[in-house]
Amino acid sequence: MNWDDARIFLAVARAGQILGAARRLELNHATVSRRIAALEEALGAKLFRRMTTGSELTPAGQRFLAVAERMEADMIAARAELASEGGDVTGAVRIGAPDGFGVAFLAPRLGVLTAMHRGLSIQLVPVPRSFSLSRREADIAITVERPTEGRLVAAKLVDYSLGLYASKAYAQANGLPAWPSDLSAHRLVGYVPDLVINPSLDYAAEFSPSWNAGFAVSSALGQVEAVRAGAGIGILHAFIARAMPDLVPVPAVPPIRRAYWLVYHESVRPMRRIQTVAAFIASIVERERGLFA
Repeated sequence: MNWDDARIFLAVARAGQILGAARRLELNHATVSRRIAALEEALGAKLFRRMTTGSELTPAGQRFLAVAERMEADMIAARAELASEGGDVTGAVRIGAPDGFGVAFLAPRLGVLTAMHRGLSIQLVPVPRSFSLSRREADIAITVERPTEGRLVAAKLVDYSLGLYASKAYAQANGLPAWPSDLSAHRLVGYVPDLVINPSLDYAAEFSPSWNAGFAVSSALGQVEAVRAGAGIGILHAFIARAMPDLVPVPAVPPIRRAYWLVYHESVRPMRRIQTVAAFIASIVERERGLFA
């Protein structure tokens, strides 16, 4: 079987459409369609259902997906083995991370890694969304829960805490609540509930059963900036808020704990660049564990 056809099949399966796969592969739409048709003819099975919204795997396509992923893993392992015989770490690694951890912690520190390995390219995508490692939306993902499904490798990075904070100006003008029930008398800053990507991040009720944010921001860093500007009391990452001298903790409700996990797909485990980046992230978190205490 032609590995290149299997590679194109994987791109379409992960993109969910031929056009998106063509862009990712830097091929034209007609070429991708022709190669998929040739693969289906060679296998004697229909792999995709063509719909107006994209391309959906058929049952035969689902079965072939497992075969193609094994082929991909073998190719990755072979390339990694040859590359490990010498030379620097090279290639691109995309890291998907929650915006708080990605911008506030990783972004100021990853430049050291690219300085060490001139052939290494880091793509940091710090946005409030989840990433599909099986669809290769990211090579490494930082998650807030350990994944329980899929062929994924996961390692716990660190526990972190979230607590109530207000700006000094807000506290001086409005005072601070002494009890959880007092929060209802204050302006609150929060997240957009229906855009929460993980149930563990829907934590407002742990601070107040009647939490009602007058100002909601879908970004963790956006919430920080809103609180700093005096928009109200917000639930912020402690490792970010403690670095802001214009913020004060609100002790009416104790902080809650969550955790960050480092995750990548099993098929990329042999790749030197993945292991190099994963080890670097783990090392800087361990070195600066005190920030998250």
